Amino acid sequence: QVQLVESGGGMVQAGGSLRLSCTASERTVNSHTMGWFRQAPGKEREFVAAISWTGGSTVYGDSVKGRFTISRDIAKITVYLQMSSLKPEDTAVYYCAAKFLPKSTVASEYDYWGQGTQVTVSS
Repeated sequence: QVQLVESGGGMVQAGGSLRLSCTASERTVNSHTMGWFRQAPGKEREFVAAISWTGGSTVYGDSVKGRFTISRDIAKITVYLQMSSLKPEDTAVYYCAAKFLPKSTVASEYDYWGQGTQVTVSS
């Protein structure tokens, strides 16, 4: 069973930056698509970004395009989400997820999930 552990969340002012990390327990995840989702109170889980197992292909949700960057380090079995120009509406619990090929923006298609890390952006 693959375990995913997120870190890097916290509180930041609008316009600031944060980098989230997600480290997996097994190297088998290196053959998986990795994704980030977020969920704000009272809202459905929203797709943020995904990256292919090679790291050569990425996809982003419309609300974060141009502000967030997803990347992965195969050697460290870690995926990152660099968040810049943060807005109060980015406030949510951010979840890391993994699925076997191909990339997907649909949460139900992901097999493994982390526990989430809180990101709070103040105005």
